[in-house]
Amino acid sequence: MTERSTRHSTIVLERTYAAAPPRVFAAWSDPDALLRWGSPGEGWDVAYERFDFRTGGSDVSRFGPKGGPVFINETTYQDIVPNVRIISAGNMTSEGKRLFAGLLTVEFIAASHGCRVILTEQGVFLDGHDRPENHEAGWDQMLDNLGTELNRDQAAT
Repeated sequence: MTERSTRHSTIVLERTYAAAPPRVFAAWSDPDALLRWGSPGEGWDVAYERFDFRTGGSDVSRFGPKGGPVFINETTYQDIVPNVRIISAGNMTSEGKRLFAGLLTVEFIAASHGCRVILTEQGVFLDGHDRPENHEAGWDQMLDNLGTELNRDQAAT
C-alpha cells in the first residue's frame, strides 16, 4: 500500500511588466496566448482540452516534457475580475495519481510603468508525488515566459 501524506505550501511570486493591466490580464484569459507562454519548461508540450474562462467555468490542460510523463491540470475559476484578479481552484494528476490540489490567485496591480503581478499558489502536495519546489520553478519559468510574450507584443506594435 502507498504511504499517504500531505505537504502544504504557499508560493508567492511577483513580477512587474511594462504593459498595462488589461494587456497582462488578456495574456491569462486567451488560450492562444497561454499556449505561447504557459509552458513550465523548455521542450514541454501544452494543450487545452477545454477552456472556459469565466467565473464558474473550468478548463482542462495536458502538459509535460516531450517523451516524458503527461500531467493533467483541471481548473475551476472561482472569481474573475477583469484586469484585477483571477482566483482558481485546481488539481493535477499524472498516470492516474492525484499529485496536487490547490488555490491560485493572480493579482494585476497598476504600477507606474506597467503592471505588477502577484501570483499566490496555496497547495497541498499529495503522497510525495510532487513538491512545492517543482511548482515554484514552473511558475517562475512561466512568469519569465509571460514577460517575453508581452515584450514580443510590445515590439510588434
